[in-house]
Amino acid sequence: MKRLTYYLCGIALLLVGIMPLSAQTQWKDTIVVSRDGSGDYRTLTEAMEGIRAFMDYKVTVLVKNGTYKEKVVIPSWLQNVEFIGESVENTIITYDDHANINKMGTFRTYTVKVEGNSITFKNLTIENNAARLGQAVALHTEGDKLVFINCRILGNQDTIYTGVAGTRLYFVDCYIDGTTDFIFGPSTALFENCEIRSKTNSYITAASTPKDIAVGYVFKNCRLTADPGVDKVYLGRPWRPYAATVFINCEMGKHIRPEGWHNWGNVENEKTARYAEYGSTGEGAPTTDRVKWAKQLTKKEAALYDDLSYIYKMCSDWNPAK
Repeated sequence: MKRLTYYLCGIALLLVGIMPLSAQTQWKDTIVVSRDGSGDYRTLTEAMEGIRAFMDYKVTVLVKNGTYKEKVVIPSWLQNVEFIGESVENTIITYDDHANINKMGTFRTYTVKVEGNSITFKNLTIENNAARLGQAVALHTEGDKLVFINCRILGNQDTIYTGVAGTRLYFVDCYIDGTTDFIFGPSTALFENCEIRSKTNSYITAASTPKDIAVGYVFKNCRLTADPGVDKVYLGRPWRPYAATVFINCEMGKHIRPEGWHNWGNVENEKTARYAEYGSTGEGAPTTDRVKWAKQLTKKEAALYDDLSYIYKMCSDWNPAK
């Protein structure tokens, strides 16, 4: 009888040992990441393992001040996660890949890649600090309903790649800098109260908005600034023919070229690109010499962009400002 009891106990212990992690783990709704080892994890990559897949509750990841040199992927099975830095200046996620390292190409150079949905970043810096030797993405987005609040996103060429059509992004109170096409891709994205800083004479945006999506990039109440000596910057050029980009009530520095927009060397793009402005101020804002194929919105047309359900009307129930 004792032998049978020992045998059954052994089987029970074995079953406990092979139980899935999710049955044994007490998943936390708040996780602390700290480089000095005082938190739950030392890196953001490690912290991903502490978040339950497809959870229906919110998880907050508190990221302590420090420099986190790592390529971070927020996988597609994570959602409802908020990453909050201790301070925007001192909580830094950084890497230094660029397109010409081992023929890497643009799309593998990211520092942070967001595949999951309903993810928020707040009070932290994401940067690609590679030398200016090729395209170097700091932030690569693929998920939907992504929010960036009071973040710094730093790079040179191709700083932000909004990589999937039909996904919705919201940047508010952010600082974004770069050199060429440093905000590019097919997603729908609203930039509100952000500083957009050009580091060389080049192009700010390179949207590739699909024909069947009405709204691409929207810049509202933003400041367009430049490094010293930069004096010839275009608002955008179309990476694909139906690129859609709108600037509304922005403050434009004198570095913005009078013509405003570029056709990427293809006059056919002038028939399809959807570029527009309304109500901007500053030395770079006058529209007298703007290209004739860009549109000056009426007050009524500009007012449409006050309605977030219009901007994000692919699914009008999302309001990131609430």
